[in-house]
Amino acid sequence: MDADLSESLCEAVLRAGNPETPLMIVGSGSKAFYGRKAAASVLETAGHTGILRYEPTELVMTARCGTRLSEIESVLAERGQILPFEPPHFGEGATLGGTLACGFSGPRRPYAGSARDCLLGCGILNGKGEILSFGGEVMKNVAGFDVSRLMVGAMGTLGVLLEASIKLAPKPERELTVCFERTVEDALNDMNRWCSEPWPLSGLAHDGTRVYARLSGSERAVDAVHRKFGGEVCEEGDAFWEDLREQRHEFFSTESPLWRISLAPATPVLNLPGTWFYDWGGALRWLKTDASAETVFRAAEAAGGHAALFRGRSDDGRVFQPLTGGLKSLHANLKRAFDPKGLFNPGRLYEDF
Repeated sequence: MDADLSESLCEAVLRAGNPETPLMIVGSGSKAFYGRKAAASVLETAGHTGILRYEPTELVMTARCGTRLSEIESVLAERGQILPFEPPHFGEGATLGGTLACGFSGPRRPYAGSARDCLLGCGILNGKGEILSFGGEVMKNVAGFDVSRLMVGAMGTLGVLLEASIKLAPKPERELTVCFERTVEDALNDMNRWCSEPWPLSGLAHDGTRVYARLSGSERAVDAVHRKFGGEVCEEGDAFWEDLREQRHEFFSTESPLWRISLAPATPVLNLPGTWFYDWGGALRWLKTDASAETVFRAAEAAGGHAALFRGRSDDGRVFQPLTGGLKSLHANLKRAFDPKGLFNPGRLYEDF
């Protein structure tokens, strides 16, 4: 860890701890729309930037968490490599830290791994002003309880992400998107069947009328698979997946609350009013609805999944699936362990912590 670049952040946290002054961790602000609003003083992290180590032959990169995704992806493109979890940016200034803190992954996630799967190790600043390191830069270092991956999706409530080591992947030689006319029910059946077969899939989505399937691999392999797989070639395939990832698809143009519902991909259509878009082969479901938060949470829970309000406001102010019992206690205990004074992003995830 570079002590010079981390020193100012450490000092800011120590000052905030005496007296206790809550801090809202902010990188570029591209993910500010997501989650509850933290009432706190701003702790700027966007200046904490730079790629520290890059080993193309080992498919590993370590970067400070204020580094822009666009910079990382540009460097990787020169070596024919990508971030496997295809993270959305939602803004030109999107940073590595913000992406990991929100736990965001794109359409490739079911086939190449999530942001959490790709995090090998990280350095954080905890609520005591201490710099802690977890994990490493190779998969074999990940043994036992992998503390580093707790930071993915924690919304900055456990600490300030300083640097992260990420597993990379080669860029596919070719990608081809094909589409099929399908009802929702038929689409879910087909997508689940395709995922159980040895097709080189890297994206499966249904927009309400059509299934879009992205095939990835070598030129010869993709051509051979396409002959067997079938479907109409989508000439704007790259644009479709980018628009889906960045929520520029027309579906996401809405004034209604937008819900993100995670379920087992074979789960039947939920009985909720509104308009749906299915990604991840049916495991990620976007819903535009004016139904109450309680209605959405209950339906997701009954189906064995969970819901989060992605954009807009709910009728009761809740954003994430309510925690109960032991799970709520576990979250509270983790918060106390990493941030005993409750300095970081208070209320960003839940009202209590």
